[in-house]
Amino acid sequence: MIFTRVFVVLLTYVTMAFHREADQCSPPTGLSYKWLDDFTVNVSWEKPNGLTDDKDIEFEISRADGDSEQPSRIMQVTWRNFTDIFFTEKKHSDKRTYKIRDVSKDCNRSDENIPANITIRTQKPRAELVKDFRCVIYPKKMNCSWIPANPSLNLSFSYRMCGQSEDCIKSIKKCDQPYVSGDRSGCFLHDYATNLDICILVETDTLMSTFKILEEKPLLVPPPELNVTEDGDFLKLSWTTPEIGENNCWTYEVYYKQCNEVKKLRRTANGESTMEVPYDKSCHYEFKVRALNTNYIFRLSSSYSEVVSYGTNESPDRTLTVVAIVIPIILSLCVILSCYCLRRHSAIICPIIPDPSAIFKEMMMNGNKELKTAPGSLYTPVPEPIEPCKITLVTENSSLQENS
Repeated sequence: MIFTRVFVVLLTYVTMAFHREADQCSPPTGLSYKWLDDFTVNVSWEKPNGLTDDKDIEFEISRADGDSEQPSRIMQVTWRNFTDIFFTEKKHSDKRTYKIRDVSKDCNRSDENIPANITIRTQKPRAELVKDFRCVIYPKKMNCSWIPANPSLNLSFSYRMCGQSEDCIKSIKKCDQPYVSGDRSGCFLHDYATNLDICILVETDTLMSTFKILEEKPLLVPPPELNVTEDGDFLKLSWTTPEIGENNCWTYEVYYKQCNEVKKLRRTANGESTMEVPYDKSCHYEFKVRALNTNYIFRLSSSYSEVVSYGTNESPDRTLTVVAIVIPIILSLCVILSCYCLRRHSAIICPIIPDPSAIFKEMMMNGNKELKTAPGSLYTPVPEPIEPCKITLVTENSSLQENS
């Protein structure tokens, strides 16, 4: 009885193990990689153990950049290799881990299959070698410029069409027309005006940076040339259209100042390359315009044109304002001064007049023509001091005695 139970348990365990191995497929083996150029890497592997042929085998490829633990599925293939492109614009993007899992139909529970992992690093460490990278498109060439992150480094600039084909890989070119303008360096890319999917490689002897022009890089066309003319009570604005794309695909933003006051931006309809602005002849105007194209799958625009000025700021005629302010002030001062003078010299301007009835009454009472005026109205002489005189009587005898 005990032997029977042990036999049943052992048989059950073997059966479960057999089904588990049948449900899960072995991971790929012999993973390796090879750099086809500075952008493209090829990953290959051997078929899983236990398989005699490659019939009906499928592999799921997942990718995780840097130290991320959440890989994203990028493709599913039926062969044992694939190619991928590295761009090192983002931080930690010079390291990438691929997970390859067998998802063949024979694997009933393919989501639980153990993947094979391989970690790949770029051929040189990633570094931010350039800043403010921008490209201007011309009909037959492209002008790309940047600011070196470290001016002391000797940078090498290369470019090619983005893609994994052999033709794309072999199309890489080094810049043959480098230039320096102020704090910016640049290069002219010929025969790339129509194909804008361009991969860029900037490197030194020990560092590198790879990116695509269309990924978060402003793509520009030359700015329009603006012309301003006077037409009656309006200023007529006209400008040249870009030589890239159809005219009806472009809209334009006009920015202007009037009398040193900033006005709002005005946008034209598609393809319209003229605008009228009301003209105040006493104001100075400044205009600039830029082109925008929203019909492309990527952002395409121009920088603002050079500022075009028109008119002058004239001082307004303020004569009436001055008259309206100054005259009332003068009149008010005159009234105030007149009142002050009248009050100060009122005794002279308005003297006290004697009462005539009192004069006639005094004349009648005295019966003469001497008029008794009010005290203080007539002059009264001041009495002069008189010295006393002493008189001495002399007799006749005393006179005779004196003569003898």
